[in-house]
Amino acid sequence: MTSTSEQKSSSPVTIAREGAVAIVTMNRPEKRNALDLAMRGAIAEAFRALSTDPEVRVILITGGDDVFAAGADLSILVDKSPQSLAELDLPSFWAPVANCEKPVVAAVNGYCLGAGCELMMMCDLVVVDDTAQIGQPECSVGIMPGAGGTQRLIRALGKPMASLMTMCGELISAERAYQLGLAGDISAANGALPQALKRAQKIAKMPPKAIQAIKRSLKLGADLPLNEALAFENREFLLLFDTQDQTEGMQAFLEKRKPVFTGK
Repeated sequence: MTSTSEQKSSSPVTIAREGAVAIVTMNRPEKRNALDLAMRGAIAEAFRALSTDPEVRVILITGGDDVFAAGADLSILVDKSPQSLAELDLPSFWAPVANCEKPVVAAVNGYCLGAGCELMMMCDLVVVDDTAQIGQPECSVGIMPGAGGTQRLIRALGKPMASLMTMCGELISAERAYQLGLAGDISAANGALPQALKRAQKIAKMPPKAIQAIKRSLKLGADLPLNEALAFENREFLLLFDTQDQTEGMQAFLEKRKPVFTGK
């Protein structure tokens, strides 16, 4: 894989490019990518910049060779009162990821726990390799998930599995995460990043406005009553017929050639 790094290796995250795919790598291996404020801030800054970069169509996030993220750095939480913790405004660090309009792909291997699992669930597509262990074990240190863990798990897996993972701190394997639908793809060991990059590059070749409309429909429709969600989807569908890429895609299909999408 030929990437050009855009930050020093000592940075909390590094950014590399593979064509229209930007790869954000969490870079605190000595702490298993425990999410301290510096790393959270660096992830937020990276997503803010890449979200407005016209050359980037897909963002891929990974934790490197051995681990995705083993959870929050408890040293930033252990002595906090409710007020002092509220003043940190931790949700603001995640907003650029959760609200990113571009597709976000996660490449997950090794531990993906606590805040790391919550970060993973903010992504649109998750690729795991068979070393991945996924969980929300916050209860074992006297707290609970606070960045969407309970709510995203119950929506993705249902109450029984969400309860098992949050009340018992049960970790699930890559295979089980894939079977349950928490991950969309699975690979052999050390294969998460190459497979995730392959998926990201495929998405990057699709018409951007159609991809953004699909993302909005999946994200917003999930929490709407069915009739409202169907109306929202239909509106997004109709608006795509005002794009050049719709005309190009259909003409290319009829002419039996590959389409050339421009994002217009």
